Amino acid sequence: MFVVSTKEEEQPMSALNRGYGVTTVLAAIFFGVAAYAMLQPITSPGIDPVSGLPYPAAASWTWAAYLGCGIVGILTALAFIYITQYYTEARFRPVKEIVKAAETGPGTDVISGFAVGLESTALPALGIMGAILISFFLGESTGVRVFVTPTFSIGGGLFGTAVATMGMLATAAYILAMDTFGPISDNAAGIVEMAGISGAVRKQMDKLDAAGNTTKALTKGYAVGSAALAAFLLFSAYLEAAKITSVDLAKPEVFVGGIAGVTLVFLFSAFAIRAVGRAAWSIITDVRAQFRENPGILAGTSPPNYARSVDIVTKSALREMVVPGLLAVLTPIAVGFIFKFVVVTPGLRAGEPLGATLMVGTIAGVILALVLNTGGGAWDNAKKFIESLPAGKGTEQHKAAVVGDTVGDPFKDTAGPSLHILVKLLSSSPRS
Repeated sequence: MFVVSTKEEEQPMSALNRGYGVTTVLAAIFFGVAAYAMLQPITSPGIDPVSGLPYPAAASWTWAAYLGCGIVGILTALAFIYITQYYTEARFRPVKEIVKAAETGPGTDVISGFAVGLESTALPALGIMGAILISFFLGESTGVRVFVTPTFSIGGGLFGTAVATMGMLATAAYILAMDTFGPISDNAAGIVEMAGISGAVRKQMDKLDAAGNTTKALTKGYAVGSAALAAFLLFSAYLEAAKITSVDLAKPEVFVGGIAGVTLVFLFSAFAIRAVGRAAWSIITDVRAQFRENPGILAGTSPPNYARSVDIVTKSALREMVVPGLLAVLTPIAVGFIFKFVVVTPGLRAGEPLGATLMVGTIAGVILALVLNTGGGAWDNAKKFIESLPAGKGTEQHKAAVVGDTVGDPFKDTAGPSLHILVKLLSSSPRS
């Protein structure tokens, strides 16, 4: 039995945001406790036990500087949450623009949604840039140097960026809960629809489903942001493993390696999106075939063969991701192998072209993932908003929004999340 309150109720995202706010405050407090307990400065110079080299005395406020780095990470995560909400919630300008564009057909709906996806990269990118620069500056100001091996040390700036990354991950448990909220509310709305329930219950479930679309989008943005900060650290590990200090894009081999990284990201996304199209074609063909074979399905007198459809989708999902997976693994190997022998610039250091592939590919992957995740979420919520209108369903505007949502689904549910994996693979392969 469904019980629905008749009074004006709070929007679902308001409650979720309040919970995230409490989580953020608690994370900042416990981060401060951990920084004070574990990051007290060394007030006098000495000999490092790992390297045997002398180290300078650190500043007396070292723990406070690293607490600041952690706060930078926490605030960056908070910024990502609210920026993504702005671009995917129906009460804000971007989704309203998509809704208005749907009035003139699916073409303008798709154009508007893609423009929102592209626009949504600017503020998160500024957040990432600011987090890296501020945390690096705070870390460097401490004068700390950590020796990982006798020959490799991490400066205070790099350690500060690592602390900022941990700060961004401090709220990961609540982010995981918000991410799980999305599919739960989506499935609940599907059950209500299949049960033929209408009225206030359906209206409430549509609100929860729309909130779920937003939470899925913002948690993906959070994942991309944290991956970007971590990539900066892991790239430093690559430089150490390759025994180089920098990657010079002015050298043609290195520049070509960077182009290879960007191309990998776009080609990988193309294969992922195409896989959805092929799977959709297969399942639609099967559904039509079942209608022809068993007319009782449309009459409601006999059930469809669900197992056959599920089998097609499962096999297609496994088969179609083989090529993107191989592409992600083999491209860095190919770049490293080719430029081991192809050298046109005197003084080219081994590892520079591959370093460009990893670095530039990671940057491109982060930005494109933001486009796909946020654009897809905005299309979906534009459709949900139109469906919530009294005469929204079945109109030409709704049909146009459905087309936009169909385009957005492989963006936000396949290519975008797959790019998260590609970014992490690129940034974590420096020692391969």
